[in-house]
Amino acid sequence: MGVIALKIDVDTWRGTREGVPALAKLLERLDAPATFLFSLGPDHTGRALKRVFRPGFFGKVARTSVVEHYGLKTLMYGVLLPGPDIGLREAEGLRAIARAGFETGVHTWDHVRWQDNVAGAGEAWTRRELTRAVERYSEIFGARPSVHGAAGWQMNEAAYRLQKELGFSVASDGRGTQPYWPCDAQGEVIGPVQLPTTLPTLDELLGLDGWTVDNVHEALLARTQELAPLHVYTLHAELEGQKLAPVFERLLRGWREQGYRFATLGECAAYLEPARLPRCPVGLGTIPGRSGQLVVQQAEFRSKARQAA
Repeated sequence: MGVIALKIDVDTWRGTREGVPALAKLLERLDAPATFLFSLGPDHTGRALKRVFRPGFFGKVARTSVVEHYGLKTLMYGVLLPGPDIGLREAEGLRAIARAGFETGVHTWDHVRWQDNVAGAGEAWTRRELTRAVERYSEIFGARPSVHGAAGWQMNEAAYRLQKELGFSVASDGRGTQPYWPCDAQGEVIGPVQLPTTLPTLDELLGLDGWTVDNVHEALLARTQELAPLHVYTLHAELEGQKLAPVFERLLRGWREQGYRFATLGECAAYLEPARLPRCPVGLGTIPGRSGQLVVQQAEFRSKARQAA
């Protein structure tokens, strides 16, 4: 039997207060465990508009109906409207998700700020942003977070090292093919085990090659037809938790029919054999259907001695 870890990124205030409870109800009805990763500070979604200069951005916006899924008001936060503090406003709703038995973790403090700046930021900036999120999570849940999933699949080397220092035991910060240890250029492990997203997201597929809301689940099911030991699927509270909920339900039922069971990131990490995992240097790459560069799993580290052999 294969396993699919369901990783839910929660980017916005609207996604937190509307998409999260809707997803929880769907997952409970279908008895599917999942990991919710929360944005815990201000919602500054409107500031993402500066990405208009990024190659491929307009195409993605046109294909995925950003206004329809996120709402016009959300797209004004941080620009024409003050950004609501998600963690302060929705603390009880977040705790309700944990009480329902779902795994919870940190996505970010300020989603847009992290996604647009962390790749070029230094250690001090990264420490401030990540520490804010950890402290807010601890205030809400009364415990330190153990799971992290980077906003926009964006990281820097300092962020990996800080995850280790702050007590994270598992992370899903990028895209890839299998679990691995993130390492530096010398092969030193610098962060917790990574369970990268292995499957494309709905917004990367919709509008391409004839995929619509009516059939896009078939594109994903085709990629999982052959049972794999582990897949990680990233969904968004703003998409699968709202307009694309019927698509997500078709996916869940289809994966069950293929023979998969569902799990949290933490459950999957607990069954890994650490000594058998490859060490992969941290690095960036591109993903079809998504603009800009993001964390992508690199080839396994090979020491000079091994290369010579």
